Amino acid sequence: MANRRILVVDDEENLRTMLVAALRYEGYDVIQAADGAEGLKAVREHRPDLVVLDVMMPHVDGFQMCRRMRESGDRTPVIFLTARDSSTDKVEGLTIGGDDYLDKPFNLDELVARVEAVSRRVEHAPSASSTYTVADLVLDDISHRVTRGGEEIQLSPTEYRLLQHLMRNVGRVLSRGQLLEAVWGYSPDDDPSVVETYIGYVRRKVDTHEPKLIHTIRGAGYTLRAP
Repeated sequence: MANRRILVVDDEENLRTMLVAALRYEGYDVIQAADGAEGLKAVREHRPDLVVLDVMMPHVDGFQMCRRMRESGDRTPVIFLTARDSSTDKVEGLTIGGDDYLDKPFNLDELVARVEAVSRRVEHAPSASSTYTVADLVLDDISHRVTRGGEEIQLSPTEYRLLQHLMRNVGRVLSRGQLLEAVWGYSPDDDPSVVETYIGYVRRKVDTHEPKLIHTIRGAGYTLRAP
């Protein structure tokens, strides 16, 4: 759960404030938006790990927001909140790409449990693709092969896992703690210097020519992105 970012989108200010407070109390990094239009902007700017999304909102409602996310290729998990209990609405929400559904009124403990369950399910799901490509850098999970500009790059198992995690999260800034937990299985509270060391190793093998793909974001962490 450490450093996991949740976006709460709901036009009811009192409920939104309560949800934000409850999730922050559980240790999540929480951002919020008052409607679907603001929510889409927040997804682009903050790249949350999960979206808690109200269905019934003015202008851009929850279904429309989720549909636009999926049409753009964004697979961020979505948990719908709604006052409507129709099975048709639930089917529609799940059909357009929702991951779970919670009827209002609900218990905050249940919401937290759903957030944790969806997060675990997504983290342990096999990737839909075995190949990741950023600029001329290609990682093939089936052959366990990495190339850049057509030339093969030899990586140690740890270097491979680090690059794989960066490429799976292309464009997202990952903190040292997040990388330490994902790649090494250590607590984010452990010494993060190992991350800096291995970032250096991978850079020396991957970024031998322009454009540079691995970037340090001062005070935040690292990201891999195309120019």
